Amino acid sequence: MAGGGSVARLIGSVALVAVLAACGQKDPKDIQLDKFTAEQIYKRGEYELETQRRAKDAAHYFSEVERLYPYSSWAKRALIMEAFSYHKDREYEKARAAAQRYLDFYPADEDAAYAQYLLALSYYDQIDAVGRDQGLTYQALQALRDVIEKYPNSEYARSAILKFDLAFDHLAAKEMEIGRYYLKRGNYTAAINRFRAVVENFQTTSQTPEALHRLVESYLALGLNDEAQTAAAILGHNFQSSPFYQESFDLLKGKGLKPEARGNGWLREIYRQMIKGEWL
Repeated sequence: MAGGGSVARLIGSVALVAVLAACGQKDPKDIQLDKFTAEQIYKRGEYELETQRRAKDAAHYFSEVERLYPYSSWAKRALIMEAFSYHKDREYEKARAAAQRYLDFYPADEDAAYAQYLLALSYYDQIDAVGRDQGLTYQALQALRDVIEKYPNSEYARSAILKFDLAFDHLAAKEMEIGRYYLKRGNYTAAINRFRAVVENFQTTSQTPEALHRLVESYLALGLNDEAQTAAAILGHNFQSSPFYQESFDLLKGKGLKPEARGNGWLREIYRQMIKGEWL
């Protein structure tokens, strides 16, 4: 009798999977899932991903595992897959919410690093055009920093470092874009403030050589030759192979000037720190 019961349960399980698979043409939200096991619903979510169907449908199945079987081992697995599915579908806010729930419920789990990485990606993947609001960039930087600092030995740390550097460069690029806007319109003071922000706060980015060159342009336009010469001196010392250095050199030469540290302004302080190594 015991063997007969096992066979019956197996037949019933197979039948339920078949019914669930047959529901593929329906809206997942219209399917009554409370008659299925956590494993069956989870595997349906996997099937949606594997067959390249809508990731949003997969996320729905994974979320139903979490809702119907909240204390099961399948719920934990489903939650990280829900975050992944929403991210794949570009539902970034929902991806963040699912990833954060995972971190809240399972902070010590082996997949916590991946959940943190997914949370960071949900911000990072929304950074596209330079002209967008930079709030997402700052949030991406913070979330990526969390991956690097909390999970330094994880397989995601290296990717997080690379993305952090790119996001950091993105912020500098935004400052440059605004600075160039002011420079073209002759608003030199406003332009200098933007280029100064790049030199002081984003020295390690690829935007720094141009920022120094634009400072040369701006200061020369204002007749502030000491500052222009100092900016060119920093540019020449650190980025002499950059085409921006040659442009700055030619600008100064045209006015009978040369790159050298002069005056006592903020750039002279940068020169002292960056080139002479004097930090005190």
